[in-house]
Amino acid sequence: MSDVNAVIDAEPAGSGTPNHRAGKPDKARSLTADAWADLRKSKIFWTAIVLVLIIALMAAFPSLFTSADPKSCTLSNQYKGPTGGAIFGYDFQGCDVYAKTIYGAYNSLFVGFMSTLIASLIGLIMGLATGYFGGWLDAVLSRFIDVMLGIPFLLGGIVLSRRLSSDPASDGVWAVILTLGLLTWTSGARVMRSAVISSKNQDYVAAGRMLGATPARLMLRHILPNSIASFMVVNTLLLGVNIGSEATLSFLGVGLKGDAISWGIMIADGTKFARSEPWPLVWPAIFLGATVLAFIMLGDAIRDAFDPKLR
Repeated sequence: MSDVNAVIDAEPAGSGTPNHRAGKPDKARSLTADAWADLRKSKIFWTAIVLVLIIALMAAFPSLFTSADPKSCTLSNQYKGPTGGAIFGYDFQGCDVYAKTIYGAYNSLFVGFMSTLIASLIGLIMGLATGYFGGWLDAVLSRFIDVMLGIPFLLGGIVLSRRLSSDPASDGVWAVILTLGLLTWTSGARVMRSAVISSKNQDYVAAGRMLGATPARLMLRHILPNSIASFMVVNTLLLGVNIGSEATLSFLGVGLKGDAISWGIMIADGTKFARSEPWPLVWPAIFLGATVLAFIMLGDAIRDAFDPKLR
């Protein structure tokens, strides 16, 4: 006993962690806290955040970036170079390319966000149902997901978008939103299903079931919070994909139409005279590429932070 006391007395006064010196146990950090600690040190994450914030400001408050009217076009300005406030010059209709590019951010972000929201809700419900209940419901819904994955996206998008936007007075915004939402939920559903199957076999779910918790309570209060991380990562990536998909459908003439301003429409119009006047094509393409890249970078950074194997 005297030897033990001697060792304790010989220990430096400053050794040990503050919690140990205060008689408090170390507090374990959650997966979310560990992920945030990694994200704060990620240059890719902060670069993506800055790009997303700038694009969001363009969509919400375009007047902060330009005072020009994107629909005010004068044929005498056709293909004029940068002059005054039109720093990107004019297109073949004499419209300010810079103003149209700024105002085009709203439709691109709105369509991308709303279609991703619809896809997320469908994928969440499908993934929870198939993963938790299993059995014949899992077999039927899983085969339905396989059928959806077998539909070529571009073909399905063209057919469905044309059908939903058959009204000549429609600008095609909600038709594209519904089209993308109904065609892009499958990946999220598969990820959620796998996460739910892994979570429902944990001890805390078994304990809740023994205490009489209903399936709805188990799924919403216990399984969902522990399965949502990977699902949110997939849908962050999907947001960038849907923004690009809207531009693709608009470029093909089955997306936004009428008076709607869209980067896809601008790119489609710019290709007609791309060899002689490339700038009305180049600028919206640059903004579209930067937007899609920003959301993909954000999704990749979040995925890496939440994946323990990459630590």
